[in-house]
Amino acid sequence: MHKEVKTMKTVLTIAGSDCGGAGGIQADIKTITAHKLYATSVITSMTAQNTTGVYDIQESTPKFLGRQIDSVFQDIYPDAVKIGMVSSEELIEVIACKMEEYQVKNLILDTNIVSNSGRALIGSTAERIILRKLFPMASLILPSIPEAETISGISIDSIEDMGAAAGIISQKYGVRGIFFREGHRITEKGDMLFENGKITWIEGGYKESAKSMGKGCALSAAVACNLAKGDILAESVRKAKQYAKMAAENSLELGKGKNPINHFFERTETV
Repeated sequence: MHKEVKTMKTVLTIAGSDCGGAGGIQADIKTITAHKLYATSVITSMTAQNTTGVYDIQESTPKFLGRQIDSVFQDIYPDAVKIGMVSSEELIEVIACKMEEYQVKNLILDTNIVSNSGRALIGSTAERIILRKLFPMASLILPSIPEAETISGISIDSIEDMGAAAGIISQKYGVRGIFFREGHRITEKGDMLFENGKITWIEGGYKESAKSMGKGCALSAAVACNLAKGDILAESVRKAKQYAKMAAENSLELGKGKNPINHFFERTETV
């Protein structure tokens, strides 16, 4: 007797490896698994890090990165793709070329261009490749407020500023969807989703905690999961924000530094 063959939606994460498990590839795979989807991965770098910080990094070579992407797309074509932290311009160029080659659908870009303190995380050439090549292909980008200020060239201090910045970014770089994930710090309306000129407010904020880590990775990966399942963008973002919020509020007291969020909060039993 043959067993029934079951199909499952798949999500590809392209990001660095976090050996501490709180972010990067590891966090994305946990998020995808929590959404009951099949995770594939392409590793851009290996990091030596834990809850207290990042201590070393070793990048993939451009050739090997390309081979990883080919291996996934030629065998298990993903229903959605999430791109996380990539700092090398050579690697970003490979990713952009491969996404265009394979006509990727449901591309979610966790920008990682500028830190919350305003410090540049990547070089100017790498930034140009992201803006000019990846932005037009993305279904959604998730910039922080400092990143949105840098990309748009304007200060963001109000609801009106958020809308203006989104309009500038969309028009200049051909971005279809923009989610300002820190909008709740500016307005009680919550976080702003800009989709093809339409603004939707995603209500609710996180309980502020300097101790939790991994919310950004979980949020962007969760959006990819929901799009892969067939949800429209606004609903995908709304569900993803709620998931990241609950995972953060149920963060785990592990390690000596920040607390990793709990990706499986719905299944965790109190011991």
